[in-house]
Amino acid sequence: MKKISAKIKVRGIVQGVGFRYYTVREARRIGVFGYVKNEYDGSVFAYAEGDEEDVDSFVESLKRGPSSAVVESVEVEKDDYTGSYNDFRIEY
Repeated sequence: MKKISAKIKVRGIVQGVGFRYYTVREARRIGVFGYVKNEYDGSVFAYAEGDEEDVDSFVESLKRGPSSAVVESVEVEKDDYTGSYNDFRIEY
């Protein structure tokens, strides 16, 4: 299985609705590593690493989001795996 990384930008009503906590739960459930943080423009940014299939599943879960969020768009930029993370966390 090929390992990759992905930079993910989620736009919509995604701040103040539990989106980062949802993201951490989904990442741990699926088994990808990295981080999530709020951006100043109102979006949420996530960085994820793992098996390509798992990263793809993670992205799909972010497209759904928690019931309190309204996801308008998700942009994904895939890249090489770095192995820099061994957990998934919220960054501030």
